[in-house]
Amino acid sequence: MITEAGTRRVHLIQGEYKVMNDPDVVLTTILGSCVAACLRDPVVGVGGMNHFLLPGSMEAMAAGGDATRYGVHLMELLINGLLKQGARRDRLEAKIFGGAKTIATFSNVGEQNARFARQFLTDEGIKIVGESTGGEHGRKLEYWPSTGRARQHALTGVEAQRTVALEQRPIPAPKPVENAIEFF
Repeated sequence: MITEAGTRRVHLIQGEYKVMNDPDVVLTTILGSCVAACLRDPVVGVGGMNHFLLPGSMEAMAAGGDATRYGVHLMELLINGLLKQGARRDRLEAKIFGGAKTIATFSNVGEQNARFARQFLTDEGIKIVGESTGGEHGRKLEYWPSTGRARQHALTGVEAQRTVALEQRPIPAPKPVENAIEFF
């Protein structure tokens, strides 16, 4: 795809978040049932995006789940990353994307993800200024964190199948903690 002159693309995958204040950066990701929350402080021009697989809870993470899969963890990391770059919580604005039901026979985890993102942002007092969630097709998302501009493209056919396949990849189990103590 042709991008605007001078634009640097930074791609996110499941379990990642990025915070940027460079006007020449566009954050991109591919979403099926996953959700991406895009937050920014319009005064200082800093913004970011996350990409989460499951809503999650602190209890799920405490039970040994991989924290990077869960929205509750990635939302906190994104907000804290913005605050470290000079954003103020009371000025943050959000856009949320994704949450499709890409396989009719599966439970609608996409809807749960979108509902979680909405509720989390509301609970944190962060204004939602845009949303495109649900549906049956994945999305390719582009987000300019310094301006808040967002653009999405629907994924159909082979593109959607590839997205679903990536979301269904088994995530490796966490490595066991060694209990052995070695004395020298």
